[in-house]
Amino acid sequence: MNLQPTAILFDLDGVLIDSLNAWLAALNNAFEHHGYNTITKAEFFRKYWGYDLRDNVEKMKISQEVSESCNNFYGDHLDKISLYPTTKKTLEQLKHYKKALITNTPRKWTLKILHNFDLKHHFNCVVTSDDVTKAKPSPEIVYKACNYLQVQPVDSVLVGDTPSDIKAGTAAGTFVIGVNIPADITIKNVGELPSLLK
Repeated sequence: MNLQPTAILFDLDGVLIDSLNAWLAALNNAFEHHGYNTITKAEFFRKYWGYDLRDNVEKMKISQEVSESCNNFYGDHLDKISLYPTTKKTLEQLKHYKKALITNTPRKWTLKILHNFDLKHHFNCVVTSDDVTKAKPSPEIVYKACNYLQVQPVDSVLVGDTPSDIKAGTAAGTFVIGVNIPADITIKNVGELPSLLK
């Protein structure tokens, strides 16, 4: 199926970069710091991956100070992040599209990661959890990005890998491409995008 969007909205974690181990390490640091038990990678991925940290902490019924600590500790683990092999080539192939990065990762670390992997120039705008009242799965981040790009959500495609990405895109009215997750179309990695978007 060929699509002809005006703009592409990319999630960061799990789509362009592999940051699961970095976030897990930061969260467990925060748990230890505040006297809570640490969690396994499997539990983290199953229950909390892809959701706003503040929502996760609320779900766990623990202090919001944990989310602040986790965000701070995250900076100590940026070396655990890797770029997916197809990311740079794909973004280069899609250079003629308007592109936004929409992520629940705080702006400070998002910009640092983009700098570390030399990715920022690929995006017309970067919208993070710091820039909205409610992060994904709320569609607010999608609306904000589309507003900046001066496109309608219905003329855009969102690429994400978690239920919160799918919910945000669907609520906003974008066509959603899921990376290894059920969506309007499902792909295995972003390297499949250029052949889809024609």
